[in-house]
Amino acid sequence: MIEEQQYHLFLIDIKLPVMNGKEPYQWLEGKHPQLISRVIFTSGSVVTGATQSFLEQTGRPSLPKPFTAAELIAIVRETLQDIER
Repeated sequence: MIEEQQYHLFLIDIKLPVMNGKEPYQWLEGKHPQLISRVIFTSGSVVTGATQSFLEQTGRPSLPKPFTAAELIAIVRETLQDIER
């Protein structure tokens, strides 16, 4: 889908059903590095040391579940503002 359409933002869950959230991020980083500034991670599970290290290395924001609509709106606004700078 990313190859066919433009997206303003990517909300990636660290624990996806088929793959982990690292895989789509790493693919995006390799194929479309200009888009990684549009990534926000989310997770509903306890973040392990390896996952925490990965999140810190990416420098991308993360939003733990459960989150409120207001929290989601705030992190989306902040990320989009950062992109515009």
